[in-house]
Amino acid sequence: MSDRAAVMVLEDGKVFRGRRFGAEGQTLGEAVFCTAMTGYQETLTDPSYHRQIVVATAPQIGNTGWNDEDDESGRIWVAGYAVRDPAKRASNWRATTTLQDELERQNIVGISGIDTRALVRHLRTRGSMKAGIFSGDAADAAAEELLGRVTGQPSMLGADLAGEVSTDNVYTIEPTGEHRFTVVAVDLGIKTNTPRMFAERGMRVHVVPSGVTLDQIKELKPDGVFLSNGPGDPATQDDAVELTKAVLGEGLPLFGICFGNQILGRALGLKTYKMKFGHRGINIPVVDHATGAISITAQNHGFALEGAAGQRFDTPFGTAEVSHTCANDGTVEGVRLVDGRAFSVQYHPEAAAGPHDAAYLFDRFAASMESAGLKEGV
Repeated sequence: MSDRAAVMVLEDGKVFRGRRFGAEGQTLGEAVFCTAMTGYQETLTDPSYHRQIVVATAPQIGNTGWNDEDDESGRIWVAGYAVRDPAKRASNWRATTTLQDELERQNIVGISGIDTRALVRHLRTRGSMKAGIFSGDAADAAAEELLGRVTGQPSMLGADLAGEVSTDNVYTIEPTGEHRFTVVAVDLGIKTNTPRMFAERGMRVHVVPSGVTLDQIKELKPDGVFLSNGPGDPATQDDAVELTKAVLGEGLPLFGICFGNQILGRALGLKTYKMKFGHRGINIPVVDHATGAISITAQNHGFALEGAAGQRFDTPFGTAEVSHTCANDGTVEGVRLVDGRAFSVQYHPEAAAGPHDAAYLFDRFAASMESAGLKEGV
């Protein structure tokens, strides 16, 4: 761990001074906070965090080190990492290296030793905002110059990022045990555990790039289509929305998570907006309005759909409704077609890391594909 100085600058001029953590240099991004007390490796490798500087609310970070099993993608995607008290050594039987060493290896600039509680309170009050972390020689520049670099970066509002994190080539995850269904998963920033959850339920998953066409999807002969999580502003995803409308027009069962929820919502006619500071954590309560059940969920989103609990509305594909909302603030957490062939949730039922309350949604998707297959066989 280096004792070299580091500074975090927010776009409103607020400055936090600490020590270098990870690589030395400069990084820019949107400052957001994550309330999860565990799962930092999954957080850092989640493509949905692309171009964001993550502030950890848990004060001690890094005690379990870094391993070869828990990555949610092939690399760290966060723009930077801000923590209070990084562990001096890793203590876990699965660890292959330390968090500090992995951040350095992947050239991720971070800061430690700052008052993260004060920083999070500031972001909760003022909202997520542009920020930068500067360490080593980069921290020696004048405050006005650093602030200029921060404010000069592009905004997350209007950011089209899904194509930057999507796969370049189609790849396939084979089912565990007997093959029951074939799913085409549109990669808008997919996490590793999602295809794994499908595979455990007998689904062969073809993961395809974000720019896939309906004809390319149909060539794979899917029983259903999945829209993944991902980063950026859903208002930029007109192509994905048109693809979703085409899939719905074909009558294929469809399931979406997080960014995929916003894409389906837009395809059904809802609008999206940027939240003040978003939902990022693994203990967020969500109400399923069909059953009244409350699930504790993992979430990572700074945009949301407009709508109200239980709201029903007409679409070209049939009646739709807001199926889930957040128990804390009423944010839309799910939409569905009332006939059940298309549904999505704003949270992460693959729970990497997080609670397993919502894993049943993968079974619901399997049931919708089974039902569609039976109808076709009649």
